[in-house]
Amino acid sequence: MKHYFLPLFCLMLGGASLQAQTNKDLLQPKVQEFQLTESSETLALPESYKLVATEGSCPHAIDALKQIMPNKEGKAKFQVIVGKKGDKAVKKYDKKIPQKKEGYYLEIQKNRIVIAGADQRGTFYGVQTLGQMIRQGELSLCSIEDYPDIEFRGVVEGFYGTPWSHEARMRQLEFYGKNKMNTYIYGPKDDPYHSSPNWRKPYPEKEAAQIHELVEQAARHEVDFVWAIHPGKDIKWTNEDRDALIQKFEAMYQLGVRSFAVFFDDIWGEGTNPNKQAELLNYIDNEFIQKKPDVTPLVMCPTEYNKSWSNVKGGYLTTLGEKLNPSIHIMWTGDRVIACIDKPTLDWINPLIKRKAYIWWNFPVSDYVRDHLLLGPTYGNATNIKDDMSGFVSNPMERAEASKISLYSVADYTWNMDTYDSLRSWKNAIKDLLPQNCSHLETFASHSSDLGPNGHGFRRDESVDLQPTLKAMIAGDQKAMESVLIECKRLETACDILLADTENPYLIEEIRPWLKQGKLLGEYGQCVLQMIQAIQQKDDAFMTYYNRARSLQTQMYELDMTENQNPYQPGVKVGSLVLLPSLNEMFTKAITEYNTKNNTSLDAKAEYNPYTLTSDVPQLKIQPVRARHQDVNVSPSNEVIKWPANGYVQIVSDKAVDMEQIYIDLGTKDIAGSFRVEVSADGQNWTAIPLTQEAEKTEIVGNIKTPGLSYIRLVNNSGKELQVYFKKFTFRVQK
Repeated sequence: MKHYFLPLFCLMLGGASLQAQTNKDLLQPKVQEFQLTESSETLALPESYKLVATEGSCPHAIDALKQIMPNKEGKAKFQVIVGKKGDKAVKKYDKKIPQKKEGYYLEIQKNRIVIAGADQRGTFYGVQTLGQMIRQGELSLCSIEDYPDIEFRGVVEGFYGTPWSHEARMRQLEFYGKNKMNTYIYGPKDDPYHSSPNWRKPYPEKEAAQIHELVEQAARHEVDFVWAIHPGKDIKWTNEDRDALIQKFEAMYQLGVRSFAVFFDDIWGEGTNPNKQAELLNYIDNEFIQKKPDVTPLVMCPTEYNKSWSNVKGGYLTTLGEKLNPSIHIMWTGDRVIACIDKPTLDWINPLIKRKAYIWWNFPVSDYVRDHLLLGPTYGNATNIKDDMSGFVSNPMERAEASKISLYSVADYTWNMDTYDSLRSWKNAIKDLLPQNCSHLETFASHSSDLGPNGHGFRRDESVDLQPTLKAMIAGDQKAMESVLIECKRLETACDILLADTENPYLIEEIRPWLKQGKLLGEYGQCVLQMIQAIQQKDDAFMTYYNRARSLQTQMYELDMTENQNPYQPGVKVGSLVLLPSLNEMFTKAITEYNTKNNTSLDAKAEYNPYTLTSDVPQLKIQPVRARHQDVNVSPSNEVIKWPANGYVQIVSDKAVDMEQIYIDLGTKDIAGSFRVEVSADGQNWTAIPLTQEAEKTEIVGNIKTPGLSYIRLVNNSGKELQVYFKKFTFRVQK
């Protein structure tokens, strides 16, 4: 019998040599039970087979099978048996099928392959596993019993910023199916037909057609396309608005949507009333969801969606728990807006809402740290909580392709928690995303993992393997210095190669500015260490290395000032947690030593921030402050800010500057009279700055005429707590 492997499989392996048999640790997500039937025997894929399936059953699984095993029709003895529990085709295997939703049984023998699912989706997942095994090489004779730990697993596109493109969403949905994620919640904050002002209006023709195409793509890959609406900013608790919401859901139903969500997050005012929310949601559930047998249970995101914002005495969560229909899922981000999930977290929330929480995990979302990429391992969530949640969805980055590194691991984690290994999953994710240049992507990603200082205080480890070496280098260890030099060369090389990569153009285009910065960082590190070597060897080339290091600092600064210039956290940061600070420390040490030995006065300062922030507003007290050109900016916040009476945000400069103007945006009209801006030279004597706010505008402007100031602060002088957004706090200084 002839045997062959399709060229497509080789391409997906990036030219790597095929393994002799199946490696169960490379199956994604990691399967629950894998049993070799005859340990040393393998099966080469035949070029023809007889498909045995009940007609009309599991159409998406059959389509997927034909893509990975194109069949040359003939009188083949080899059988591929496919079906779901209850089908005649797989009746013989019913007892071997896991008794869990979306589970499947996969068996590979010399004369047959069997894929028997607990349901249609389980059969589809069995085909995905078979496809992964085929891509590895010859098939081991084995049996697999597999099923997910969490019922609803996937992604919520719920970030602020530029929504994903239609094409990116189409690719994402295919990726979810291949990785056995069954949920995609469509809720981009900047879609006006999802939120205010147009949530009551139908989508225009073009956008409606795209939604329909996404729904069809989701169905092909066994993903529930959940369309979410965000009406709370301006909802009126009237029959008219209630009917408008039902009408919008009906319009989405006509586009093919069969799963729905209602978001009440990041709002204030009347829309936060839990009794009204419960009344509306129950009406939707009773009159729309329950009356359509093909629609999945309703999902809602509460206003108090994390513990730090929850007032148990106020009864918001308990009201939802008591009044919401039991079938409605309630989303939860954890102890804070950005937090990992553990057993105590769920033990606290579940009794209040009287159901298992539906986790909205805010990672790798970067809409509050847009100058960073979050490409590191996905870790921090407990592995003993599979029975304490109803769903787990990840909120990703604005950069769809780059988000796949984390989303791959989210799929792994939610399918099989007991065996989840974040480092193994991360490495596999990188290989899956960029097979040919995976080693270079891993090098770059290892230095692009942390978020930098941010208002949520959420951080990730970075440059992990290099950290002990960096510490030894700073302590003067010569071998460590040589190791860091090698790593800097690796980083430069990796970024150079990735910048020219054509294997995944979508990924490279998304991360190009960071690759440029990573290349400069690698060059800078080499230059700094060459400076130290020149001092040790009394080499006259020191000044050449010094001047080049200064040039590279300038280039990194200019790239940070010109690329990725979003209005929130503009710029491009790589290696900001330990690598760049360590190199800057070595730069300062080298210049200091050189100046001492040569009686020179070269500038030893590598990088510093002359501005610091203090605040007694809990949600703002750790917001980063940055100086860019003439502007000094406090990083905005995406959430509703509860600003106490007399609460303040204050910026202090380490030297007197001449301030010109201040621009503030609290996302609210007619609010200028409730706040005052004060400036001071010494922090003791304060002068108020007149503020203006145009009618129907949210931006507040103040002109500052006093020179030589070191302090500026914004104070709530309304006499009461105010709920506002914090979209902008920028003041301009003279050159």
